[in-house]
Amino acid sequence: MVREYDEAIAFFCQKLRFTLVEDTYQPEQDKRWVVVAPPGSSGTNLLLARATTPEQTAVIGQQTGGRVFLFLQTDDFWRDYHNMLTAGVQFVRPPKTELYGTVAVFADLYGNLWDLIGE
Repeated sequence: MVREYDEAIAFFCQKLRFTLVEDTYQPEQDKRWVVVAPPGSSGTNLLLARATTPEQTAVIGQQTGGRVFLFLQTDDFWRDYHNMLTAGVQFVRPPKTELYGTVAVFADLYGNLWDLIGE
């Protein structure tokens, strides 16, 4: 859920280096079908849906109650971590080495939490 399409596209495509897969206007519903994909993705996409009701607007950034809910896996953790820092992405938990790899938690444009994970 996003406030505005263009600001969400800018965040995901410029700061996270996602690819804009589709941006199609749907006149019958007066909305856009906006899909982005992580770098190197071979099928994983994210639909950016604009909130259209007060109830939807109220949960932007809190769709999971403050828990991490999306995981962005990378083949080079430090490259992507530093690129994201340089782009102004806010990390809310610093990198930490776990049994499954290196992980850091970042917030998207609206405050939703993501894990950046590298093996």
